[in-house]
Amino acid sequence: MTEPAAPKSALIVGASRGLGLGLSLELLKRGWHVTATVRSAAGGTGLEKFHDQVTMDTLDIVNLATVEPFVARMQGQVFDVVFINAGIGQPEDKSAADVTSDELAYLFMTNAVAPVRLAGKLLDSVRPGSGLLVFMSSILGSVTLPKSGALSLYCASKAALNSLTKSFVATLPREDITVITMHPGWVRTELGGDDAPLDVATSAKGMADVLEAQAGAGGHQFLDYSGKTLPW
Repeated sequence: MTEPAAPKSALIVGASRGLGLGLSLELLKRGWHVTATVRSAAGGTGLEKFHDQVTMDTLDIVNLATVEPFVARMQGQVFDVVFINAGIGQPEDKSAADVTSDELAYLFMTNAVAPVRLAGKLLDSVRPGSGLLVFMSSILGSVTLPKSGALSLYCASKAALNSLTKSFVATLPREDITVITMHPGWVRTELGGDDAPLDVATSAKGMADVLEAQAGAGGHQFLDYSGKTLPW
């Protein structure tokens, strides 16, 4: 008799709320095992209901004092999906004319540099052949599509993430990893606002479908939650 296949597993970085939490819950409902990271412990997220499928860990990707111990804890673990979800909004709706150096540095470090830095440290945790490494980005990071002028610094930070991920992929020491830069859609989260047309559950379901469909596809793609290819 053939033994049943082992459940798929995912590492979701940034799962305390919003899209990271929504994706974690969606994968858990599908029977996946999820390692979910938060910056500080908090209850009432709904993850508690899946206590036999979920492992919680703490991580602040900007703070190397938490990154290095976290990477050490992940050694020896292999995931079907490593999803790095990190992002903050434009500081107080400021523009390039009035943003401070510290605000700009934290925006770009959080949204662009720290995710790629962490990805480089987690390559051994991506399953050979079928594994996916995913970065949460935004269509606002596309330099091809027209801009309204709003959220210019946020757009620039996501464009920087997209550029850094392309450079990162160009120098990957492994060719057996599928890399996806993901646009979750315009979603009603703290970042997306109340006017967004999508709820978290709809975006999370779409993203989970994309992850399952792209396993082992290879290469690097910029996709939205419906699987549509986006222009860089």
